[in-house]
Amino acid sequence: MYGVVTRNEEELAWGEFDRSFYEVKDVTGRASEPVAGAVNMISCFGDTAAADARPELVPVSEDGERATRERPYFDWTYVCPNRDEYRAGILEMVEDAATASGDVRLDDVGFPRGEYCHCEVCEERFAASEYDDRPTWRASVITEFVAEAADRVPGDTYLTLHPDPYPGHLYERSGIDVEAIEPHVDEFVVPLYDTAYATTYWIETIAKGFQSRLDTPFSVELYAVDVDIDDLLRAADVAGEYGESVLFGYDASNARAALRRLTAESNDGVSHGE
Repeated sequence: MYGVVTRNEEELAWGEFDRSFYEVKDVTGRASEPVAGAVNMISCFGDTAAADARPELVPVSEDGERATRERPYFDWTYVCPNRDEYRAGILEMVEDAATASGDVRLDDVGFPRGEYCHCEVCEERFAASEYDDRPTWRASVITEFVAEAADRVPGDTYLTLHPDPYPGHLYERSGIDVEAIEPHVDEFVVPLYDTAYATTYWIETIAKGFQSRLDTPFSVELYAVDVDIDDLLRAADVAGEYGESVLFGYDASNARAALRRLTAESNDGVSHGE
């Protein structure tokens, strides 16, 4: 099964795709109206525009380093998951998206990295919490958010996972306790992005790791922008052995061309890669 991830509403109806994900809010903060007939997708705590407008929302490390796109390792700016007003706005957006289509994908869920957050709000809440260690407390914050969001979704709840299946890594990095949030999630999505896919062994390694780790189904999302069609198909062939579906991100035209070639080869009785 193949799907598309797009910001362009007209591409949702293209017949080559079995399922469609529509990006309602992205990490820049750009937002659009949710649509029917697609899984509406929301970047939860990646929001450069909100953080630029209200710098106090940005997570802070113990050393005072802010989780902004100007820092190494960050491609966008984050918002602290403990900021109630912002969080309430995201949950309202989830509810609106669910009303439009029934299904919602939660993207960019979690703390930015393991050293965050030590802002004033987080310090106060950790001190007042029942937890003795910060990692356990962080995980409780994220699990609670996922549960609150899922309660607003009458259909399927999807959640994007950082592509690191090694036990403990998601917990340490983002505060995501996989076992705790699985009851609230119907399907995970694992982005395995490359600009070339010249090799595919690493796709198999990571996808196999998630297959071993998760009880919940997951799909693999590939990057389709300016990727050679043959390379994209090879990557999809590997990902499809492990994922519930293969999703193509942000270049529906290239993805459609790849799937048309795949269909043509199948009709000729030739399997791709033989």
